[in-house]
Amino acid sequence: QVQLVESGGGLVQAGGSLRLSCAPSGRTFGRYSMGWFRQAPGKEREFVAAISWTGSSTNYANSVKGRFTISRYNAKNSVVLQMNDLKPEDTTVYYCAATLLAWSVSESLRESTYAYWGQGTQVTVSS
Repeated sequence: QVQLVESGGGLVQAGGSLRLSCAPSGRTFGRYSMGWFRQAPGKEREFVAAISWTGSSTNYANSVKGRFTISRYNAKNSVVLQMNDLKPEDTTVYYCAATLLAWSVSESLRESTYAYWGQGTQVTVSS
């Protein structure tokens, strides 16, 4: 069982930046590919970004491409989502997810790909 812990959420003005981190509790990332999703109240969970377990491949939602960057630091056992040029519509809860399934760009954006999820961290962008 992998427990994921997110951190780094908070309140920022539009145009600002936040850096979200995700780390597994009690174990290393190993061969887990990682994803970030977000979910606003009353809406379905939305894919944001994903990175393969090697770090050599990434995938982004069109809505964040060019503004968000996902990176992994296996030596530090963490995955980071750097969010720049934040917009009010980015306001929601962000979730980190992990999977041992073989990496596929097309599958990386599906919720069902990921077996493990964090509790979420709130991001609020004021206009």
